[in-house]
Amino acid sequence: MTTTGTSTSTSIDWSALITAAVDAKLTQATTISTTITNNEAKVTAYQTLQTDLSTLSSGLSSLATSVVNSLATNVFATRSASISSTGDVSASSALSMSVSNGAATGDHTMTISQIATAQKVVGTAQSSESTALGYTGTFSLGLGSGSTASVSVTSTMSLQDIVDAINAQTSTTNVQASIVQVSSGSYEMVLSGTEDAADIAYSSTSGDDILNELGVTDSSGSFSDVLQTSQAAEFTLDGISMTRDTNDITDVLTGVTFDLLQATTSGSTLNISIGTDTSQITSALTTFVTNYNAYRDAVIAQQATDSDGTASSSAVLFGDGTMRDITSQLENALNNTVGGLTMADLGLSFNDKNELELDTSTLSTILSTNLSGVTTLLSAQTTTSSSQLSVVNTGTSPQSFTLDVAVDSSGNLTSASVGGDSSLFTVSGSTIIGNAGTAYAGMAFTYSGTTSQSITVTSTSGLATQLYQIAKNASSSTGSLQTLITNLTDRDNDLQQKVDDIQSAASAYQTQLEAQYAKYQSAIESANNTLTYLKALLNSSSSS
Repeated sequence: MTTTGTSTSTSIDWSALITAAVDAKLTQATTISTTITNNEAKVTAYQTLQTDLSTLSSGLSSLATSVVNSLATNVFATRSASISSTGDVSASSALSMSVSNGAATGDHTMTISQIATAQKVVGTAQSSESTALGYTGTFSLGLGSGSTASVSVTSTMSLQDIVDAINAQTSTTNVQASIVQVSSGSYEMVLSGTEDAADIAYSSTSGDDILNELGVTDSSGSFSDVLQTSQAAEFTLDGISMTRDTNDITDVLTGVTFDLLQATTSGSTLNISIGTDTSQITSALTTFVTNYNAYRDAVIAQQATDSDGTASSSAVLFGDGTMRDITSQLENALNNTVGGLTMADLGLSFNDKNELELDTSTLSTILSTNLSGVTTLLSAQTTTSSSQLSVVNTGTSPQSFTLDVAVDSSGNLTSASVGGDSSLFTVSGSTIIGNAGTAYAGMAFTYSGTTSQSITVTSTSGLATQLYQIAKNASSSTGSLQTLITNLTDRDNDLQQKVDDIQSAASAYQTQLEAQYAKYQSAIESANNTLTYLKALLNSSSSS
């Protein structure tokens, strides 16, 4: 504001004054927002470590346990089979097989005298497959002593129509029909059983004898032309003679399915070898190396420094104690010795970046020469002091403890407890299962005894088991990383509320200033108006 004589003018920038005053109020909010942004960067970094560790633990689960049974999913329970032959027979032409997890390993010999076959019969030639045959009748069809079904034929039906009518009942009869074109204008119907070692059962129940009209049966009701007789499979396994009604043999060796393809020639033998599928162990270890290095790379990124030796702006977790502690635990576990072996025996080593490398040649050698040692080195092992308590599963957190099993007067298992606490296990029949949320979760046993007793359960943890637990615990929803994430998130929520409060107060302050300065401007304008009026009045008085 400037005043010259009796003249007053205004040049006040009210907007700039208000902005400056409000900005002064918002300075603290800006500082807090920067803290929030920094915290969010840390949360993102922690979440990356959490994800990498979760992936690491998931990949280790198949290496962390080694119980062998039909339900086991670990790599030590996976099986592979090879078939070779002696004599004049092709192994792959005579036999194929599949092996389930947990099947007993070992070598076997097999000979096949004959494979199982289904009966197959054929009718006489018909001149057309699509022309109406003019037959009307009903017949019953089935296989062996199984279910039968009625098939009705009308005069408008062709050979193809009859085949379709038979096949519509195959799910009940286990008999299927087809048409073979022998030559131009010559079609024959073939009936085949869908199950081996059983004859086709046929009877005409009303009207024309349809299959007799088609030449499938003769005047006595017998099949006219039997292309293939039904027979059972006959074979020997380890010198034991056996007979089955199918070529898919599932009940000879537990977890093993044999598919008999053709008979072996005299003097020929099929040699079968069932063993652990070590390629699965190699694959799991390769995955482990990849996952471990992904975590290490994330850690290394958080240890980056600029040329002046200070922490890089992107290394938001530089010097973080929790990250350092988890990494140290993993490295210490890897450097442990179990059963006299170390990770070096597997071909594992650290490079100059502290990342893992795997020598597959070294691994292949030890897998072929000391598989039991590898199993002990990597996985959890659980044994019991009683042959009546069998280990079904060790879980991924094996424990050593004394299990007290209680049996009633009838010899039935009633409870299993540790230190008098029976809530740790669930008993179902002869099965004892560790309850979720307890230290025994994942452990399972079967008890064959008929008396109460206390049994010592002893467990050891291999490298994979230890690494699995470290990674799982650190990355879990209650782990150390999640605790940091939750704390930072909660802190940011509190800080954001402060920012909101400051911004709200600043907005109110701005409104107050705008109203206050508007009054000042109004007062100045009113004073100027009064001054102008008085000046005009004085001028008027002097002129008169």
